[in-house]
Formats: sequence, C-alpha cells, structure tokens
Amino acid sequence: MSSLLDADDTSADASAEPAPARPLMKGRQTRAAILDAALALASHIGLEGLSIGALAEVIGMSKSGVFAHFGSREELQISVVKEYHAKFEAEVFRPSMSAARGLPRLHALFDRWVRRVSVEIDSGCIYISGAVEFDDRPGPVRDALVTMVQTWQNALERAIRAAVDEGHLRADTDAGQLLFEIHGLILALHHDARFLRHAGAEERARAAFERLLAHAATPPPGPSPSADCA
Repeated sequence: MSSLLDADDTSADASAEPAPARPLMKGRQTRAAILDAALALASHIGLEGLSIGALAEVIGMSKSGVFAHFGSREELQISVVKEYHAKFEAEVFRPSMSAARGLPRLHALFDRWVRRVSVEIDSGCIYISGAVEFDDRPGPVRDALVTMVQTWQNALERAIRAAVDEGHLRADTDAGQLLFEIHGLILALHHDARFLRHAGAEERARAAFERLLAHAATPPPGPSPSADCA
C-alpha cells in the first residue's frame, strides 16, 4: 500500500506480467465497488457499526458474496481505514506537493485539509470518529487507524520543519508543538461545524492558522543602520 511516507512514482514494466484474466479484473472491480459502499456507510454510522451483514443489505448482495471479498468484519474495517487514507492522500497530500517547499506547501496542506473537513460535515471523518470508537480498544483496527493518522502527522511535521529550513519560520520553532496546535484547529473545526453547526467555523480555523504562523514567522530584517547614526 502506498503511503505519505513511501510514495513511489516509478511505473511498472508493462512486459513484466501478462494482462490479468477477465474474472480477476471483474473480482477487483467488484471488491472496489463494495469498498466504496463500505466507506460511505462507515462515514455515516462509524466503523463500529460496519458489518458484513449491514453492508450486504445496503448494496443488495448476499452475505456470502461480501464475505468472499472480506473474510471477516475486522478485515472489512481495516480495508475501509486504508481506503479512507488512500483517498485522503490523493485529495490532500499529493496535490499539495506541487506547492513550493516551506510555508507555501504548509499553507496548501492545511487549506486542502480544511476543505476536506468542510465536505465531510454531513458524513464524518473516519480519523476522528475512529479515534472516538477505538481510543481504548486495542487491536488491529485501532493499530491501522493509529498508523494512518501518525503517517499524516509525520508528513505535516516534515512540512513544518521544511518551513524552518527555508527560513520562513523561526529557527527555534517547536515543530511538534506547532503540529499539535494545527491539529487542534481541525478538531475544533470538525466539532463546531459538524456538532454545533456554527456558521463561520471554517473562517475561524483559517484565521487561527494564520495567527499561529504569524507567531512563528521569522521576523523581517530590520533597516540597516545609517552612517549618520554611527
């Protein structure tokens, strides 16, 4: 599985493997369609409410048909977590990499993150809802969630450190602390926009982000002392 940490843009050698047989292609397409439906369902009812039986009913398949693609409820839940992460990466992380290194890229990452949260107001964020459901429940599903969220946080922290390296943020910037505060803005946005239905929550999150960056920004160089003042 590709991730924010090990994305590889190299293309595969077309001659290395023969084209897959039609039944295999159809099986993959069916699994992808089931997974899309599972992700949509989990976004509304949570990972805990997701089961092979509930999914089969929603998509009009037999339980055995769904079971053939996901051998257990746990495997289905983990597959949904990975699919959510892949879509998050495609919508938020990868497009932001075209921005210049430093603050422009950090701005792009936050902007796309906020836009995704805003789109998810009527459904929900698997990262956030999953944390509530599995924060005290050890096991493979929790491990998958933690891995995905930590991968995203690592990518953000690298972007912050790059902004320091580029001289956009002060050299003494605590990247971990700034990451914590940026993540806190997203949690507050999700809470106020989705739970409280407060208008203007997105604008407040963006304004708070700008205040954080302004506080950490490298001060502009002062005027050169004139010869008269020597």
